[in-house]
Amino acid sequence: MTVAPSSLPASGRAVAGRAARLVAAALAAALLLVAPAAPAWAHNSLKSATPAADTTLTGAPQEVVLEFMSSLNPQYTTVTVTGPDQQQVGAAPEVSGARATVALGDTLANGAYTVAYRVVSSDGHPVQGSYAFTLAVPGAAAPPATSAQPTTAPTPEAELTADSTGVSGVTIAAIVIALLLLASAIVFFWLRSRRTP
Repeated sequence: MTVAPSSLPASGRAVAGRAARLVAAALAAALLLVAPAAPAWAHNSLKSATPAADTTLTGAPQEVVLEFMSSLNPQYTTVTVTGPDQQQVGAAPEVSGARATVALGDTLANGAYTVAYRVVSSDGHPVQGSYAFTLAVPGAAAPPATSAQPTTAPTPEAELTADSTGVSGVTIAAIVIALLLLASAIVFFWLRSRRTP
């Protein structure tokens, strides 16, 4: 015959209460263990770019501005602008908060420009990418064709091939499930040991 919870003796209700508290403590411990991995879900990303990707400009921009979702580490922020002659243009990036700015010169030739970036966000995770824009100033000449390769080694694309991994959602889910199973096993064996013959 099934016994209603209200009809359990006081000792049984006490055991049930302690079991409930044990489960709650185990769940709280699981959340504390998973919490340090939470920043991996919020890696930095590019919020906006000026000039924007895939745009054609009829006037030479004075700077390239990349704004990210969270603050950048100036020591590990790289932004390069490569011109149609495959030579790097512009100065080193200036970082302020979540924004990186590259000042460009006044002698930009018509053609395609590539902006490549590699930054490290506040959670320590590297983020990289690139995009292109085109400069088409009326009456301006295109740069002469050249087969010369840049003397500065590796191109931004080559520098940005390295990939870094964070903690994936699948890994986090596996950790949570394992902790829940462990908590359930602890409660089961604890209740079994407390059961009176």
